[in-house]
Amino acid sequence: MEARSHNYRIKSQIEKIIWITLFWTLFSFFQFLMGYITLIGFNYDLTNLNTVDYVKSSLFLGFVAGLLGGSLIVFYWENWLRTKSYTWSLLNIFWSFTVLYFLVHIISDLFSPETQSNNSLVHSQSWTEVWSEIISLSFIVNYLAWLTLVIFTLIALLVNDKYGPGVFASFLLGRYFHPKREERIFMFLDLRGATTIAEKIGEGKYFNFLKDVIRDSTPAILKSKGEIYQYVGDEIVISWKKNAGTLNSNCLQCFFDIQQQLLDKASYYRENYDGIVPEFKAGLHSGFVMVGEIGVVKRDIAYSGDVLNTAARIQAKCNELGVNILISKNLLVGLGSLPNAFKPREIGEIDLRGKQHSLMLYTM
Repeated sequence: MEARSHNYRIKSQIEKIIWITLFWTLFSFFQFLMGYITLIGFNYDLTNLNTVDYVKSSLFLGFVAGLLGGSLIVFYWENWLRTKSYTWSLLNIFWSFTVLYFLVHIISDLFSPETQSNNSLVHSQSWTEVWSEIISLSFIVNYLAWLTLVIFTLIALLVNDKYGPGVFASFLLGRYFHPKREERIFMFLDLRGATTIAEKIGEGKYFNFLKDVIRDSTPAILKSKGEIYQYVGDEIVISWKKNAGTLNSNCLQCFFDIQQQLLDKASYYRENYDGIVPEFKAGLHSGFVMVGEIGVVKRDIAYSGDVLNTAARIQAKCNELGVNILISKNLLVGLGSLPNAFKPREIGEIDLRGKQHSLMLYTM
């Protein structure tokens, strides 16, 4: 499981780098286009300008910057912002970006059409032309433009992390500006014995314990295409659009992958948290909810409907029934044919607090 989580994390990081490279390449081309239009506006003689070569140079600059900058952002800068103070992180990002920017531009200038047509790479005149370019006003303006792009990219990634994959895009597109009715699957994950654990290891250590548990659980959630709706103390509320949650029984696989990941890290938890190994219990249910943006100062996408209350009540029955996972019949039927690894076992009609009618529940 740990190997699968690592592979998924690497795949996710590579996807980010590809998107950053694409966006930055387009940004570089846009810079060239704006400069070209400006020259036309000033009636500059462009008859001797090889436009194709300069377009290629612009695309090359954006591509190299995207690969190098994207790799730095994904593998280093993003992690710095999450684990270090913002002041320390921003200072390190600033100097490393500056080095990268100079490096990319030196390479770009050395391979530019003008330099290549007049001199070789080892010719002193080539480096003189490069230095003249570096101390020019246009270089400084471009430097500030790319610095702004880097900051914007980092903010976009942090905001995407804040709201979760797919949710930030929904905000930008205004998908839920007006409430919509959607069929969704919800899983309420609750940490077993949370109160006892907190009393045993203390509040400060317990908070770090929760951070570690959430960190180790997240890859499985993302891999299953789940959306983290809320963290409520020691509880994680996860949501899937129906098609995403039923595909390959993702909503069920998510729970067992999380449990396996925590077991794989058992030695770490025992060593750092007084012999305690975390374990979750879960309740799953599906149905229609209303979803829309809510809030004024702090906006969020919220779900409203009986499905959430029912899923929470189902999860609350895990202790009483002595099981780790409970699934409603409604969801089990919606999942269709299950993989051979899942063997549903009928629990029976169970009365849930606050519900007028009993609900047929299953476990695995």
